[in-house]
Amino acid sequence: MKNKKIAILAAAIIIVVGGALYYIYDHSTGNHVEIESVINEAPAANNSGVVEGTTGNNAQSDTELTEASGEAANVDGMWTIGADSKVYFSVTTSRETVNYELSKVTGTWDLNSADAAQTSAVATVDVTSMDSGNSQRDSHIAGSEYLDTTQFPNAEFKAVTFEGLPAEWTSGEVYDVKIKGELTVKGISKEVEFAGKTSYDGSSLKLEANTVVTFDDFGMKSPHTIVMETENNLTIELRLALSK
Repeated sequence: MKNKKIAILAAAIIIVVGGALYYIYDHSTGNHVEIESVINEAPAANNSGVVEGTTGNNAQSDTELTEASGEAANVDGMWTIGADSKVYFSVTTSRETVNYELSKVTGTWDLNSADAAQTSAVATVDVTSMDSGNSQRDSHIAGSEYLDTTQFPNAEFKAVTFEGLPAEWTSGEVYDVKIKGELTVKGISKEVEFAGKTSYDGSSLKLEANTVVTFDDFGMKSPHTIVMETENNLTIELRLALSK
């Protein structure tokens, strides 16, 4: 009986310790950041003329929705990246994809609808604002072997060409765009192309776009570990909200 009690106690200890170790492993390696969207595309309307997902006093007819979001918009001029804007980069391991959030983004987008060649954009990202939900992991990626944020606290992007921007914008319409430019990380510049979508909602200009680069592009090695393998590719996601 005594041996049985000891065996049960040992089993309980193993379960508790095993669970604790798994929690530590999961917290240190898992993803804790969800990529947020800034473009709210209007839901489809059903045959009754009511937008799906709305009821009672909040329901909108097709006509009301058109009046609210179908007006031609004058978006020309200088737009400034707002404080709610974010940039993400994602690293895929043999277990899952881990997202890193960069919450301090500044810059401008000067739009010229009549001549896309006259449209320009620049953005600066404070790399020290990086957060993956795990401070130990963030410190490792911020170190000299990787982003070296002490010496290179900022990353920069300067747009060169734009494709897909309309000659006449419609409020609420979503447009597919491609933006080519120069991305500088750790003092190393590389030509990249962001593909995504943009929209004007009546008060702000929104942009969601992504591109894929590699660790090698910016003088870094893929952070393989004994526990996991990591792909060489990184996906960079823009989630920008701009205002005049």
